[in-house]
Amino acid sequence: MTADAVLDALGNPARRTLLRLLAAGPQPVGVLASHLPISRPAVSKHLQVLESAGLVAHDRAGTRSLYHLDPAGFDAARDWLNGFWDQALARFAMVANTLQTPEAPQA
Repeated sequence: MTADAVLDALGNPARRTLLRLLAAGPQPVGVLASHLPISRPAVSKHLQVLESAGLVAHDRAGTRSLYHLDPAGFDAARDWLNGFWDQALARFAMVANTLQTPEAPQA
């Protein structure tokens, strides 16, 4: 999984809703579909995108699959975002170090 795949997957509001629903715990497609205004096959396709991005995984439970969050994909996105944070902090430190405190006026 790459950060690009994760960010592309997160670009769809239905997929973000699926992730929020899965944050409550593993759920089958039918339960997830009941919370969205799209068909069950469409939910399955969105779950496939999320799974290929590494954000969700599924386990078989009898004849149905239970989907759950997969932390690995979130780690990839966090690492990518942290790169920007690290750069921003480095630039802030550089600017702070170059600014000089004005001298107090002598009386």
